[in-house]
Amino acid sequence: MSFYLFIAAAALSFFGAAFHGILGRRLYLSAIRAADLPPRTVSLSAVSWDMFTVWLVVGGLTLLCVAYNGEAIWMAYPIMLMNMVGAAVFFLLMALGHKELVRLPGAYLLAATGLLIYFGL
Repeated sequence: MSFYLFIAAAALSFFGAAFHGILGRRLYLSAIRAADLPPRTVSLSAVSWDMFTVWLVVGGLTLLCVAYNGEAIWMAYPIMLMNMVGAAVFFLLMALGHKELVRLPGAYLLAATGLLIYFGL
């Protein structure tokens, strides 16, 4: 059963990476460019956005490794922790008044991925 839970968590991570890296990046960069910020700020912001996409891909690849290699189970713990803490940050910001985050899928995808990993462990 844990094999399928890790595969599902990896799939969610890859889905999140694709959504974040393609559609999200397009929307985010158009909004950040329209804000008329200095070029360095726009560049650093884009790097930050892309690093999170890379983080999602690395998490998905790690979960695939764990699913197919039971001896690598210890690698799932930091991925689970990163997803759970990421979701907690989203939910905390929502509770502190950032209501626009409620409509974004990040908190829900991170929480679901973290929970799948937890149940897989």
